[in-house]
Amino acid sequence: MRQLETIRETSYLTAVNASQYRRIMRIFFREYERMRFQLDKDEVMSFLQEYPEFSGYSMDQLKQDLNALVEWKNLTPIQNPKRVYTIADYKNKQFRYSMSEYAVEVERLTVRLENLFIESSSLSPSYFVRIEEALSRVNEIQNESLKNVNEWWYNLQEDFKRLNQNYQDYLREFYSGKADKLLKSMEFILHKDRVITYLQEFIRELQSNANKIEHQLNGILEKDAEVILEQVIKSELEVPHPSSEMQHTLESYIRENVYGKWKALTGWFVSTKNRPSESTRVLDITDEVIRKIIQNAALIVQLQNWGISRKSDYGQFISMFLKCQDIYEAHKLSAHIYGIQYIRHYKVNTQRSTDSINSSVYEEKPVEYELTPRTRTYRARIDKSGFDTKTMEKLAQRTMYLKQVERERKMVVKYIQGNQLDISQIKERVTVHTRETLLRWIAIANTTNSKSGRTEFGQAFTIIKKDEMCVLKCEDGDLQMPVYIFQFTED
Repeated sequence: MRQLETIRETSYLTAVNASQYRRIMRIFFREYERMRFQLDKDEVMSFLQEYPEFSGYSMDQLKQDLNALVEWKNLTPIQNPKRVYTIADYKNKQFRYSMSEYAVEVERLTVRLENLFIESSSLSPSYFVRIEEALSRVNEIQNESLKNVNEWWYNLQEDFKRLNQNYQDYLREFYSGKADKLLKSMEFILHKDRVITYLQEFIRELQSNANKIEHQLNGILEKDAEVILEQVIKSELEVPHPSSEMQHTLESYIRENVYGKWKALTGWFVSTKNRPSESTRVLDITDEVIRKIIQNAALIVQLQNWGISRKSDYGQFISMFLKCQDIYEAHKLSAHIYGIQYIRHYKVNTQRSTDSINSSVYEEKPVEYELTPRTRTYRARIDKSGFDTKTMEKLAQRTMYLKQVERERKMVVKYIQGNQLDISQIKERVTVHTRETLLRWIAIANTTNSKSGRTEFGQAFTIIKKDEMCVLKCEDGDLQMPVYIFQFTED
């Protein structure tokens, strides 16, 4: 499982100072492609100073970054014994640095990712031709040397790989968010026909060559395919592989790889009962892309026509109506300009001069309507007006309320005899308000430990609950309840 362990060589891509590390590694990679495989820190520093973001970058910082890259195995230090005149200089370990093999591949990957959307893919039909020619040599290649077999297999798989990648990369652009936005823009109308023609030519080539390749693959017998694939495996094993760790599994890995590629090639062109071929799916996807392009173009043109200003047309129509001699001539002009398909029925909330359903709008008097702008910033004008204080009305309502409170207080207080109110001694029917007041006082006192409370009139009291029951007669019915006695402590 060592192949699935963490790759330390990619640590500098996500480190805290990734921008510094990546700039240093890009300098090494650029010089590597120029066949300069080793650089010392002074040369690296001179290259870094060409960039304005490294204006305050010091040699000590560079040493720390180089040590970090050496620790991550991106750079390999090589001690430089030249120009050493003292033991102190030798102990300072003047190094020259070179990129490791992993680091070279990582940088190539980053460059590839940076140019992923810049490099354009194409639907070249030449891959179909080369694949067809390669498959036509299947019977001949069986008698060739292993070197020629390996070269034939490599070219066949390289063409198939490029064909598969190119069509995926090209058609993927039509399903991205940017492409969807571009397809709905006015700029795309200008080169829509060229794109459609390009896709249609690819479809024609695919239909023509895919059928030929499918016929060739169906003509290759299974035993012949096994013979040629075994020769390919032998040719792969003839290539020296210095990695000693994979020697015991190398043959099984190559066999699985070769047979897997052949199965993918046949599955791309040959359909089965359970699964259609990939070429058929490519045809369906391409047809869907063309349909989408045409549909979006039609919608864009339609929206463009809807957006044309009709101001000048309306002005011309109004001048034509003003020149009409009578209402009947105006009716004819209206029917000619608008037609029956443009009829609109308007209903307004206003009083009509007649309720007859047979009367025409032309027989009624005109009505004026105030139109407001359709803008968010518009606010209707508010007319300023005064307000009434209503002091006397408020005073009258307050007086009435105080009288009502005093009247209700007297109705309850009259049952208090000698600073005590015994509910069981109330014999007459009480009002609903009196009953609610007594129950409210009981509830207030029961919420305290001392069983005491204060009325809304300011009187303090304590309740005593007896084990006896009584009936409180009310205007809306009789209430059976325990006997409560209120003891008032002050008037």
